[in-house]
Amino acid sequence: MRKKLERLAELRRASEQGGGEARTKAQHERGKLSARERLDLVLDEGSFVELDRFVTGRGAARAAGFGDGEQFLGDGVVTGWGTIHCRLVYVFSQDFTVYGGSLSEAHAAKIVKLQDMALKNGAPVLGLNDSGGARIQEGVVSLGGYADIFLRNTLASGVVPQVSVVLGPCAGGAVYSPAITDFVYMVRGVSYMFVTGPNVVKTVTHEDIDMEGLGGADVHATRSGVAHFAHDSEPECLAAVLELFEFIPQNNVELPPVWETDDPYDRQDEGLLDVVPDNPNKPYDMHEVIGRVVDDGRFYEVHAGFAANLIVGFCHLGGHAVGIVANQPAVLAGVLDIDSAVNGARFVRFCDAFHIPLLVLEDVPGFLPGVGQEHGGIIRHGAKLLYALAEATVPKITVITRKAYGGAYDVMNSKHIRGDINLAWPTAEIAVMGPKGAVEVEVLFRKEVA
Repeated sequence: MRKKLERLAELRRASEQGGGEARTKAQHERGKLSARERLDLVLDEGSFVELDRFVTGRGAARAAGFGDGEQFLGDGVVTGWGTIHCRLVYVFSQDFTVYGGSLSEAHAAKIVKLQDMALKNGAPVLGLNDSGGARIQEGVVSLGGYADIFLRNTLASGVVPQVSVVLGPCAGGAVYSPAITDFVYMVRGVSYMFVTGPNVVKTVTHEDIDMEGLGGADVHATRSGVAHFAHDSEPECLAAVLELFEFIPQNNVELPPVWETDDPYDRQDEGLLDVVPDNPNKPYDMHEVIGRVVDDGRFYEVHAGFAANLIVGFCHLGGHAVGIVANQPAVLAGVLDIDSAVNGARFVRFCDAFHIPLLVLEDVPGFLPGVGQEHGGIIRHGAKLLYALAEATVPKITVITRKAYGGAYDVMNSKHIRGDINLAWPTAEIAVMGPKGAVEVEVLFRKEVA
């Protein structure tokens, strides 16, 4: 028995070393943490229970001479469960020091097992991604492993929250698992996501671009909309993940956690009277309105750098989690366009799936006109936001702070699409279009103008 226990302890120590001290040091030199260091930062202290610690690959990599023929316990991914804010979470953390974090059959099976357990037990899945892609030495079985993961991402969508944190390369087919999940986090200078890398792009299209410019954190957080959050370091990123879990429930049959606050639920803020200008053409920052309304002035914005003309994010009101959808008059006058409509629709559907009420702050002059928008499908994409708000069954409150013009008035949770309560500030204007626009397009006072 003693020898067996000593052997077990030896194996445990070996599994915790990942790809070895030299590779871990190289990981740190890149500004990256190890797979287990990341788990220590994101989970409650001492709560992690590891699964399949001693799993190894089928040996195809060794037969091909990959990694000097070494065999590593865990096969490049650490899986298990723990708690965040004392609530159960299933988590996997890919280990780049083992075969570059490449996904093999055994690696995929560990993640799939975790996903199945999360779905069965009704708890969120948190994925810490740091992988070079499929382990080509294993051939098609590694690709099949990706498909198994994608299937479970799809089956879990809207049932349990799924959060992806990209902490290294994520290329090829690997990108589609984070894309299906609810929220994607990236780190500047560390995270990269693309279907085809810079070398392939240069060969096929003759475009010369580096990894950061092609698929870095800022690119996806501001231009493509793939990433919801971009941070400067891994600790900062993982701290932001912890904050997200303050707003979301365990699954689609439980309510979000109630957060303790000293901010009175019936508090009034006289400063709101001066935030919205009397001049309908003068911009203002909707963040200031939000900050004065929510508990403790605390707003957790999602997609802060993407489609900034529509603000989405989480807050607490009376200690209860609430999703906010708000036009931003300081950006493009708060109009709706393709990006903002798609962004808003996805956020609304998440809130509806997980019992998070919606507060819509409306100041919208309409949809963005232009050939690019029409040819890009503003009709099709704008309908997504309309559909999401119309089908949502969570409580929905709309506050019109200033303008509510045209079809955008209907889309932004009007009472005609089952908005539960619609309130209007004294400055509110609801019309088919504004007076200036109506005269300029010769709808009103045509004879007098002529």
